[in-house]
Amino acid sequence: MPDPGALGHLLDARHYGVHGYPHETWARLRREAPVAWVEPDEGIPYWAITRRADIVRISREPSLFTNRPRFKASVGGEESAKSPTLSSMDPPEHQTYRQLVSRRFTPRALARLRDPIEAVAAELMEGLGEPGAEVELDFVDRVAAPMPILIIAWLMGLPREDWRLVYGMTHAMTGFADPEYQQPGETPADTIARGRREIYAYFAELAAARRARPGDDLVSLLARAEIDGRPIGQEELLAYYLILIVAGNETTRNAISGGVHALANDPASWRRLRRDPALVPTAVEEILRHGSPVIHHARTAARDVELRGVKISKGETLALFYPSANRDETVFDAPEAFRIDRRPNPHLAFGVGEHVCLGAHLARIEIELVLRHLARRVETFEVLGPVERLASANVGGIKNLRVRMRMARLESASKPA
Repeated sequence: MPDPGALGHLLDARHYGVHGYPHETWARLRREAPVAWVEPDEGIPYWAITRRADIVRISREPSLFTNRPRFKASVGGEESAKSPTLSSMDPPEHQTYRQLVSRRFTPRALARLRDPIEAVAAELMEGLGEPGAEVELDFVDRVAAPMPILIIAWLMGLPREDWRLVYGMTHAMTGFADPEYQQPGETPADTIARGRREIYAYFAELAAARRARPGDDLVSLLARAEIDGRPIGQEELLAYYLILIVAGNETTRNAISGGVHALANDPASWRRLRRDPALVPTAVEEILRHGSPVIHHARTAARDVELRGVKISKGETLALFYPSANRDETVFDAPEAFRIDRRPNPHLAFGVGEHVCLGAHLARIEIELVLRHLARRVETFEVLGPVERLASANVGGIKNLRVRMRMARLESASKPA
């Protein structure tokens, strides 16, 4: 049984920033202690859940494993005192709030938006370099970052010129323990509080404007929405905007950059993908499984319960590690391998149960279109030096990804399918 005090790095944002995901530790826990007690140096103790089957069970029993009280292990173990977001709500409140916008994120609804989404991808790719040229650039800055923030900002009705402003605000919510996103003298708790204030102030002003002059966008929809005949409270409304802009931006950005990093390190798979665009859908799923941008979500035991013979007491916290579930040897053949034709691929990158990611279909479309346009326009690419990773135990990602690309001559490359 692993020493509880030796597992503190599992939710240590600094570890993720320096070393990336602790896959070796997760693999050991899956083998030896899939329900393991952790006593970190900072934050509250918790149970680390690393096997896919257990994460599925916990996620599908919200009456037994609740979303409240929430904990923030990486900001000193404090509970969130602010209004809950969708990700922290329990039934029936969760369904009530989710249904306010869920129709905008169905496959049918998003299929009607595919052309304008593809136009964004094409615009970003066209600016990378002339056909046949060799270019060096930061792929995160040029493609992975702007693609999802431009799309979610458009769906929410934000002015296009505001995307960099809002993009910077969201960093404080996911990278609150990363020194790059902290202001001098800030603690992680200070940083996340500042990020929340900035996002709330921005959307409070925008929501007021949209109540007066509504449009066909998510900000207008929620600003005028009612629950049980009454408008949504201001705090709940702003919390809703926050989760939409953060979740609709950060996770997809990190999935795209992680996918390009994996493909750059696997030239054979890249050549194969360029030759056969029919592999793009399975490549998207493998990028999501292999990269798993969401690191963990927390649950609280509503009463005493037993899991794999381990007694968990009422009120104790469980951390569900999705990247570990997505490399579970009992589910995936050769889970460490990156296989763009992997089938089946029952990954949990978008979660499972009632909290499965609202924007899963949108994220898939965005990643798919980036891959299709890359395959058409980029013949080869390689990573230049070590990547810089986000210091976060919530969302794992690459902050900077310097690559050298040889642009394809368009007449000899595959066209997007």
